[in-house]
Parts: sequence; structure tokens; C-alpha cells
Amino acid sequence: MGTLGRAIYTVGFWIRETGQAIDRLGCRLQGNYHFQEQLSRHRTLMNIFDKAPNVHKDAFVAPSASVIGDIEVGEGSSIWYGCVLRGDVNSIRIGSGTNIQDNSLVHVAKSNISGKVLPTIIGDNVTVGHSAVLHGCTVEDEAFVGMGATLLDGVVLQKNGMVAAGALVRQNTKIPSGEVWAGNPAKFLRKLTEEEIAFISQSALNYKNLAKVHATENAKPFDEIEFEKLMRKKFSRGDEEYDSMLGVVREVPPELVLPDNVLPDKSRKSFH
Repeated sequence: MGTLGRAIYTVGFWIRETGQAIDRLGCRLQGNYHFQEQLSRHRTLMNIFDKAPNVHKDAFVAPSASVIGDIEVGEGSSIWYGCVLRGDVNSIRIGSGTNIQDNSLVHVAKSNISGKVLPTIIGDNVTVGHSAVLHGCTVEDEAFVGMGATLLDGVVLQKNGMVAAGALVRQNTKIPSGEVWAGNPAKFLRKLTEEEIAFISQSALNYKNLAKVHATENAKPFDEIEFEKLMRKKFSRGDEEYDSMLGVVREVPPELVLPDNVLPDKSRKSFH
């Protein structure tokens, strides 16, 4: 950051601090009758020490995620809601097209007992399922970590390897390519089929495309969101008209089309 950049940053900082100070003063003047709204201090991207996250412009980081410190996130990768990636005492490297799903934790270790440095390295087109924990490990390209799985320090999951949901992989374990490991502690279960290996790549692609939808929605300005809410309310009982306005074509499945002989006869009058 150059001199001009630092000056602009400083001005912005003091404007925000002044605004908060005015808010506090107003609350004191209102006494016991004021309503104090707590301001969120959450920052999706946060520096630590002298390290700042480096996220590719085409990557998606959900607003409720926390990406902290010495972290690189590659093109087309996605960090989903509630994830914590903490690169404080070491680095985290995430390749391209990889997805770290909701509520997962990725951390590092400065070193282990033997003195080995343990960053966390995640390759390209990797899927990390919901609520997984990755700590000081290496996950190679096109590997799959199931939901709730834990990979401890020094673990190496090779390309096209899979860790089953809920598995606990002990320190310094090496999982060979094309194998599924499961259990606590995790052990070899079986070989992956060709269809399962293809599924790993497809899963990464699916999440890459889904992340674009979420990124677009999260980027909408407030007035556009409010306009969409208004339009949905206005046309809530006129689905065809609303869909026509949006250019959406909805086809009724054949099994939901009633035959003519069971439809009510609108020409008959009721005498009740």
C-alpha cells in the first residue's frame, strides 16, 4: 500500500470511528430508553501478523466464512458458509476448482514433535464435505474428504483418494491413490470404482458452478433485493405472469395433469 493508499485508508478509518462515537453519544443522551444495536465485527478476510489472505477474483468466499492470515485460494474455488480457515502460525494453500463446504475447519501446525513444518496444502478440484476438519495435512488433486471427517497432522491424501464421512485419520497416515479409508481410526476399506473416481471430479465441477450462483446472489445490492421481494409478493398468486416477466418456462409434469372427466364442471350451478 502506497502513501496515497495509506492516507485514504486512514481517512476511512476515522470516518467510521467518528460515526460509531456519535452513535454511542446518542445512546447516552437517550438514557434508559435507547435501543442499542450491536455492530458485527466479523471480517470475512482478515490479516494476522504481517500476513494477508490472497483470494483469486473468481473464487467465492461466503460472507459468514472466516479466512485469516497466510492463505491462498485459487481460481474457481469456493469457501462456504461458516467455514474457518486460519493461517496464523503456518500457511494454507488451496488450488483451483476446490470446494470447502459449510462449517469446515482448516488449520495448520507450526511443527510437530519431530520438528516437521506442517502447513495445510489442498490441491485442485478437491471436495471437502460439510464440517470436516483438516489440520496440518496435504490433500492432493481430485481427492475427496467426506462430511465430518478429520485429517490430523502430517496426513497425506493422494490424488483420487477418498476419506469416508466421519472418519478419523491419524497423524502421518498416507492414503494411496484410488482407495477409500473409513472408521475411527481410519483404515483401508476398499478400492474406488471408475464411476466413483469420475464422481469426485464431477462433484468439484458441480460446486464450482453452484458457487457462481451464490456469488451472484450475495453481490446483489440492497435495493435489488428489496425489489425482488416486492415483485414476489405482488405476483405471489400469479405465477404464470411472474414467470413470464422473468422469462421462466415451467412445464407441468404429465402425472400432475388431470383428465377432463375429473375436472369440476364450471357450467353447473350450485343451488346450495
